[in-house]
Amino acid sequence: MKKLAFIAGLSLLAFTGCNDDDTPEQVFPLVGTWSPTKEVRTSVPASGAGVSDEIVYTDCQKESRWVFNENMSGQRTNKDLAGTTPTCSTISQRNFSYIYSASEKNFEIKYQGTVVSDKGKVTLLDAQTLNLKIEDTTDPTVYKSTTYTFKRIAQ
Repeated sequence: MKKLAFIAGLSLLAFTGCNDDDTPEQVFPLVGTWSPTKEVRTSVPASGAGVSDEIVYTDCQKESRWVFNENMSGQRTNKDLAGTTPTCSTISQRNFSYIYSASEKNFEIKYQGTVVSDKGKVTLLDAQTLNLKIEDTTDPTVYKSTTYTFKRIAQ
């Protein structure tokens, strides 16, 4: 009887002892400099069908930068064509602080001089690409979100 219990125990170990799925998921840092490439704006009213618009950035707009520092601070610099003879220029520059939970994928950005912060999720973060989805909850009858797609800029 002891031999039968021992064999049953070994059989159980054979089925549970080796698991190739235990490889840890690679985690990529949010910290770095990012160039926006496009955004998708979604609006869904409670009473009907929604709409999503994709906005592909111009080469000038792609020169904009979002910088996430290790100390939870950052800076957003937006560029666009400006002037009577349009040239690619910085049209705004805003400092911010942020909170990011890598395990939950939640983030919050608070721009300097503002009361309300932008809250959302990191929907994709790998070595080269970042997708940030910011939800607008100011109108409870309409779901609104903006998802920004970024490319990492090597330093």
